[in-house]
Amino acid sequence: MELFPLQQKEKFLSIKKRYRLMSLKESFFYQVFWERFRHNRFAVAGGGVVGALLLISMLAPWITAYDPDSLDLYNVLMPPSAAHWFGTDELGRDVFTRVLFGAKISLKVGFVAVGIAVLIGTLVGLVSAYYGGWVDSLLMRFVDIMLCFPTFFLILAVIAMLEPSIWYIMIIIGLTGWMGVARLVRAEVLSIRERDYIMAAKSIGASDFRIIFRHVLPNAMSPVLVSATLGVAGAILTESALSFLGIGVQPPTPSWWNILTSCKDYIEFAWWLSLFPGLAILVTVLSYNLLGEGIRDALDPRLNR
Repeated sequence: MELFPLQQKEKFLSIKKRYRLMSLKESFFYQVFWERFRHNRFAVAGGGVVGALLLISMLAPWITAYDPDSLDLYNVLMPPSAAHWFGTDELGRDVFTRVLFGAKISLKVGFVAVGIAVLIGTLVGLVSAYYGGWVDSLLMRFVDIMLCFPTFFLILAVIAMLEPSIWYIMIIIGLTGWMGVARLVRAEVLSIRERDYIMAAKSIGASDFRIIFRHVLPNAMSPVLVSATLGVAGAILTESALSFLGIGVQPPTPSWWNILTSCKDYIEFAWWLSLFPGLAILVTVLSYNLLGEGIRDALDPRLNR
C-alpha cells in the first residue's frame, strides 16, 4: 500500500468522518437543488406535464371506453364531438383513444433509447477519463469516428436492413446516441479524479471499481441527468420522423406520427387528424426541454438565486 507523507496525511479526515461529511454535503446539495428548481416555474410546469403524460399513458385503458384498433365504418372522419372528443379517422377509430395509447409507445421509445445511450455513454466516459493514457485515446477516437456519421441516416440504413420493429428502433436510437453522453461524462470525471477525496480513497487501498462507482460516478451524474432529460425529447422526435417515413412503429400500433402519416390525404377537410397528434408531440417535447433546462439551471453553481 502506498503511504502518504505524514504532513499530507494530516490533511485527510478519518474515513468515517469523511463519509459523514459527504452525506451531509449530499443532503445539502439536494436541498439547494430543489430550492432552485421549484422557483423555475417553466421547469416545474414541464415536470408536471411529463408526470401527467406518464400517468395517462399507464391509465389509458381505463380513461377511454374505446379500443384503439376498433373500426367503425359508420362514423368515418367524424369531427370532434361529445362521443369522440378528438373526432375519428378514416377507418372510424377514435382519435382521442389512439393519441392516449400512442403516448405509451412514444414515451417508451424515448425512455428505452435514452437509457441505452446513457448506460453506454456513461461507462465509456468513466473508463476513458479515469484511466486516461492509451485507453482514453482509443475510446475517444472511436467516439470521433461515430460522430462522423450522420446519425439519422445511419439509423435509416440500419433499420432498412432489419424487420420493422419498435424494439429495433429503440435499440438503434440508443446505440447511435451515446457519444454526447460519453464526452460529457469524460469532461466531468477528468476534474473529479484529481480531487482530495479520490486521493484519500486510493491511499487506503480502495479498488478502482469502488472508487469509480462509489465516489466518481455519483458526482458526475449532473450533466448525465440533463442530457438524459433532453435526450428523451430527441428520441421521440427521431421515432416520429421514422414513423412518418413509414419505417418506424408499424400500423395498426398507434403512435403519434403514424397517426399523422395516415391523415396526410385528408388534411384539407379533416383538420383534427393532424391537430391533436401534432399538439401531443409539441407539448411533450417542449415539456421535456423545459424540464431539462430547469434541471441544468438548478445544478449550475454559478447561478445565484
